[in-house]
Amino acid sequence: MGLALSVMSTNLPNMEAMIQFTNRGLYVPAADIYIDPWRPVDRAVITHAHADHARPGHGAYLATPDTCVMLRHRLGQVKLDPLTYMTPRQIGGAQISLHPAGHLPGSAQVRVEVAGQVWVISGDYKTEADGLCEAFEPVICHSFVTECTFGLPVFNWLPQAQIGAQIDNWWRQNASLGLTSIIGAYSLGKAQRLMHCVNPDIGPILTHSAVEGTNRVLREAGVTLPKTQSVSELDKIPKGALVIAPPSAVDAAWAKKKLGPISTGFASGWMQLRGVRRRRGVGRGFVMSDHADWNGLLDAIKSTNAENIYCTHGYTDIFNKYLNENGWYSQIVPTEFGNEEAGE
Repeated sequence: MGLALSVMSTNLPNMEAMIQFTNRGLYVPAADIYIDPWRPVDRAVITHAHADHARPGHGAYLATPDTCVMLRHRLGQVKLDPLTYMTPRQIGGAQISLHPAGHLPGSAQVRVEVAGQVWVISGDYKTEADGLCEAFEPVICHSFVTECTFGLPVFNWLPQAQIGAQIDNWWRQNASLGLTSIIGAYSLGKAQRLMHCVNPDIGPILTHSAVEGTNRVLREAGVTLPKTQSVSELDKIPKGALVIAPPSAVDAAWAKKKLGPISTGFASGWMQLRGVRRRRGVGRGFVMSDHADWNGLLDAIKSTNAENIYCTHGYTDIFNKYLNENGWYSQIVPTEFGNEEAGE
């Protein structure tokens, strides 16, 4: 469970001073530390290892052990400071702890307490447990800084089991037609979630080298994944295979040359939008996101008991307006975080 406190009035003294929104990122003056900074700083707390939140050039990186492993893989010999979930650490005048965000293995929310006042910075998160990473854990706070990547009512995810069944049916049908199924998914997080939720009895699960490299690092960190093999290691592709690759590699020349007749798919929350499916030009789109949908965002906010909400990257205008019309005090905070679901 999260570290509890009694939430009082929204008009708390010096609340804004606890977390400052600067041109380098979210700054905690009491600890002289930044959270997911987008420009080089001496000391950074990192919520997860996606490139838009974990950038090179910082003096030291504080993160969960699984995130530290991925940071080493991505950034090389950087200075790492592992901190396990729900282990408070006093840094200067602030107590900082990390709590599961459910976004991908090792992802964390950051809890900051100064003089009895608590902020939580969500990072990226999803509220549905996926069986792969640590499930999202609500943390009681006075102020909650939340992403709202999918902050529109149209974004409403099906349960993971139903999405997995859709992918299995597509894969099985392709195999019966002599086609190799290749599906696009971000190499860290989404790819591992896909291989975790499909049925390996249908056929072999193969991976692009970028995905397999991530698999290797996660396995070494103790994350349990199904058996996979890199396409690059095979002279001949076995019949009925499912290939998981970065989105940019799905329709590339190598795939057509190496895999033979293929059927293409793409797994992303953006597949909810017909126009995006059409522009992607893949044979099949599956609505699977590692971010919270509209109801998930609202459930997460309610579960914190926070009265002060700060909306970052995503559909901030619409989501912020809804919150203010429904009893919260909400503001938009501009950030430089991107969107890995788009396939960059």
